Amino acid sequence: MIVTVTPNPSVDRALDLDRLEVGEVNRAHTTHVHPGGKGINVARALARHDVAALAVVPTGGPDGARLSALLAEHGVAAVPVPVAGDTRTNITLVDADGRTTKVNAPGPQLTDAEVDALLAAVEAQLATGPRAVVAAGSLPAGAGDAFFVRLAALAGRHHVPLVLDSSGAPLARAVRAGGLTLVKPNEQELGELVGRELVTVGDVVAAAQEVVEQGTRGVLVSLGAHGALLVCREAPHPWWAGGPPLVPLSTVGAGDSTLAGFLAAAGPAPERLRTAVAWGRAAVLRPGTEVPGPDDLDLGAVRVVADPDPHLALKEL
Repeated sequence: MIVTVTPNPSVDRALDLDRLEVGEVNRAHTTHVHPGGKGINVARALARHDVAALAVVPTGGPDGARLSALLAEHGVAAVPVPVAGDTRTNITLVDADGRTTKVNAPGPQLTDAEVDALLAAVEAQLATGPRAVVAAGSLPAGAGDAFFVRLAALAGRHHVPLVLDSSGAPLARAVRAGGLTLVKPNEQELGELVGRELVTVGDVVAAAQEVVEQGTRGVLVSLGAHGALLVCREAPHPWWAGGPPLVPLSTVGAGDSTLAGFLAAAGPAPERLRTAVAWGRAAVLRPGTEVPGPDDLDLGAVRVVADPDPHLALKEL
């Protein structure tokens, strides 16, 4: 079992339209409604591949009930934690060229008691001995920047690996505290974490190594259309994986599928990275936030390179 924690989940509504014209009336030709939030996306992708996953989520109001119903429809086991505020709704607009515009609502403000209840629900699952716990996404107001630090302490107490996919101050604070098994930023989030722009492969590797030196075992950096890089404490060198260019239908949730693929895969790190990138590539060919299934994967299209040229610009990968 892999347990995911999504502190600020959502009901995701994606609208497909031919062309987005800002300031004008736009008409969508297709709509998609999915349970949303990065941890939920990871759980959905795992469940689609028959990997046991359970999503712990705070839920409130009519959209909270809708979220629980959507999770059940997608075959995702869930532990809802009731909160007084309303679960948020996020809107995604995707044009015919695959360009994605996302509008995320802030979500409810949690009380201290609700934050404690969410952590208690996670600890109840940690006590069952899951293979890993994945904490992902933004934090709602009231959770506090130390939420992931508190979660890491719980995971450490139960000897369960913690994987973190977040950004900003909460990510920075958790990395400084140490004890993380894996973090999965994109290059912009990693650059923000280390305080500088990342332009080359060497820049990304050096930044990831800084994170590892602070007490994280591995860093999986998603590079969008340019694949992904993996830096591990025990590894003699970094790895890069990527494939031929694709024309995306939607990029929303592709990084979450990448992380799910890495967690689902077995074998040595390079092959897990290959699987991760294959899942991410398959995700961008699905509409809205729909996750890929086993038949969507093309592992043969993914190339893995050990110790990639540090002087290469990311756009050249």
